[in-house]
Amino acid sequence: MAKLTIDDLKKIKEKHQSTFTLREGGYRAKVTVHMGTCGIAAGARAIINTLMAEIEKSGTSDIIVTTSGCAGLCSSEPMVTIDILGHPPVKYKALNEEKMQEIFKEHIMGGNIVEKYALVIGSETTY
Repeated sequence: MAKLTIDDLKKIKEKHQSTFTLREGGYRAKVTVHMGTCGIAAGARAIINTLMAEIEKSGTSDIIVTTSGCAGLCSSEPMVTIDILGHPPVKYKALNEEKMQEIFKEHIMGGNIVEKYALVIGSETTY
């Protein structure tokens, strides 16, 4: 069996990426709230409640909210990852309710990344 190269993996990723796009779900944006034990202890429930309230206030219906477990950066919790269709994902760290409101308005609704709260911009995949 031949070994896969980095180029082979990139081709496989590109081939299947289209099946995982947000467009299939009819959503423009996906927000993942990291809800591992460390995230919950750090205040992730308040973050998701704030996010849901902001979505409701905005009246938009093209944002999906999901949860995940621990992202492995417990000291940076609570965190969210925002995927806007056609843009690189952004992971935000050390959030509170006010920061989440600002990120919602600036990034999710306005399309402008709030760099001062960003942990990483773009894929965490390394080649």
